[in-house]
Amino acid sequence: MRQNLARRSALVDAAIEVLASDGARGLTFRAVDAEAAVPKGTASNYFTSRDELLNQVGHRIYERLIPDEATAAGLFAGPNTRERTAELVRQVVERVTAFRTGFLALLELRLEATRRPELRAVLTARVVKDVEANVEGHLSSGLPGDADAVKMLYLAANWLVVERLTLPGVFSEEEAARLIGDMVERVLPSGP
Repeated sequence: MRQNLARRSALVDAAIEVLASDGARGLTFRAVDAEAAVPKGTASNYFTSRDELLNQVGHRIYERLIPDEATAAGLFAGPNTRERTAELVRQVVERVTAFRTGFLALLELRLEATRRPELRAVLTARVVKDVEANVEGHLSSGLPGDADAVKMLYLAANWLVVERLTLPGVFSEEEAARLIGDMVERVLPSGP
């Protein structure tokens, strides 16, 4: 297998775009080659199988969703209030929806994972890690709420992202922002 890491990353990024536009059935090495604008046969030189490519896509989407260090450092700076928490949830929803093709590809991967145990294991491990990091960051920052409250916000925000990306006419941006505030207010305690 080839080891040019930049080319490999470009192929995985192209696979994300193919998954988002054509779905899992459209993900072929030939489609990835075309999306990456590389010679035919390039993807098959980098990945031993379609399953390996799917697993790499699962890892890469999360790599790209993680905020940069400066953004991450600023996430938990500020007052430890429900209002600040609502703003953090809004920021996360905006950051994730900005990577539209990545999240749509992730939805395709989740459906594929119901039929592919290895992919299911990759995604499960990644999502568990993501949830744990969200809970840990929230609790260590002193924001209101316990682990279960953070998990409820995580679940609700994820479905809001699905709505915004798949059926954007269901909730306007203004309504979505208001709903996030209401959700945080109802889920998190009002006291210290």
